[in-house]
Amino acid sequence: MSSTLQSGLPHIGIIGLGTYIPKSRMSSAEMAAKTGIPQNIIESKFGMMSKPIPGPEDHTCAMGARAAQAALKHAGVDPLEVDVIISISEEYKEHPLMVSGIKIQQLIGAKNAWAVDVAQRCCTTIAGLTLARALMQTDSRVKTVLLAGGYRNGDLIDYSNPRVSFMYSLAAGGGAIVLRRDHQENVLLGSSLISDGDFADDVNCAAGGTVQPVDAKSAGGPATMLDVHDEPAMKKRLGERSHKNFMRVISEATADAGHSLGDIGYLALLHMKRSAHTAVLDELKLASDRSTYLEDYGHIGQFDPILSMELGAKSGRLRRGDLVVMASAGVSYAWGAYALRWG
Repeated sequence: MSSTLQSGLPHIGIIGLGTYIPKSRMSSAEMAAKTGIPQNIIESKFGMMSKPIPGPEDHTCAMGARAAQAALKHAGVDPLEVDVIISISEEYKEHPLMVSGIKIQQLIGAKNAWAVDVAQRCCTTIAGLTLARALMQTDSRVKTVLLAGGYRNGDLIDYSNPRVSFMYSLAAGGGAIVLRRDHQENVLLGSSLISDGDFADDVNCAAGGTVQPVDAKSAGGPATMLDVHDEPAMKKRLGERSHKNFMRVISEATADAGHSLGDIGYLALLHMKRSAHTAVLDELKLASDRSTYLEDYGHIGQFDPILSMELGAKSGRLRRGDLVVMASAGVSYAWGAYALRWG
């Protein structure tokens, strides 16, 4: 067992998962038409058959609230029982400067909770779980925590810009996790997080902040879309560090849980190109059915690992007793992994 559990601190377990997936979709053929990239490459290399895109009512916090309602229903928990809401929404949301967690609180009627936002791009779920577990183990007043949020950064992708081709798969949706203090199933065991400031300025929207406020000239233009500002340098650094950091956080989270890599039963991995997904499984000596490739969903940011676990449980790939490792990475750049015992 991990040192944390040996110390006598309470177990923190997952009692509910939930996702929200918009009904509207973009097919691989439509993406090929938008990008000029052949459809077979979109499907074979990018690993995307289709992806959900937002409808008129699919706003960021609204999708997070729908996922939260699904997770609470799964857990059999009334919103009034929630003590804390940790928003794992993206910063691109209904309105600038709004607190996503408080908006989700309003939408689901969690009147007895207090809310806070956490942001680490596509590692936000991992970071949120790490913070939630520490809070619940050190504050006996906190018995039920909801992590929830939405994602639609695909709105910020210019499909004619080849510098952001690695983000063409960005989709839309929401995800949520309900945690309970002293719960003996789906127990959180160990985590690992890395952030690397060398990537801090590589990917962002040039306009919209204090450095370059949006004005009439830039509004709706390329400066308000996601871009890579020094693509060759970022690619070089990623080539040197990304896979190593992925394997490091998976290894460290597993060790923090008191296990070895050979004990992993299911890997809840974010969506990435097929070759990268296969490379991670191969290095871990995991069969392909020990994970779920999200080719029909694209990349829904920090919610990919939640969706993977939900799909894995439904398909039977994720089995009771499995050591699960959730793993993700996000621009700016961060890598994270969380290990838990399923069932």
